[in-house]
Amino acid sequence: MLNFDNAPRKATNLSLNVKMLQAAREMGMNLSQTVDTLLAEEVKKRYWAKWNEDNKEAVAAYNERVATYGLPLAKYRTWGKSLGDGRTRDDDGTI
Repeated sequence: MLNFDNAPRKATNLSLNVKMLQAAREMGMNLSQTVDTLLAEEVKKRYWAKWNEDNKEAVAAYNERVATYGLPLAKYRTWGKSLGDGRTRDDDGTI
C-alpha cells in the first residue's frame, strides 16, 4: 500500500497562477504542506484506479466464483446465517 509518511522532502519548482498564489499567501496557507497533501491524495487515487484496471479480470473472476460457489470457508463462519452467496442456513444447520 502507498505510504508517504515520514519520507524525506525535496525542494522543487512549481509554476502557479499568480493571483491564486497571492490569495493563498494572504490567507497564511502553508503552500508546501497543501500541495504535498493534495498531491498525495491524487497519487493514491490514480494508483488505485490503475490497480483496479490492471486487475479487473481477476476481480471479475473472483466475483463470479463467489456468486457461483459462495464465499470460501463460509461454512465455518460463526456469525450470521449468510453463506456469502445469498443463501442462508436454518437454525438446524440446513440450507
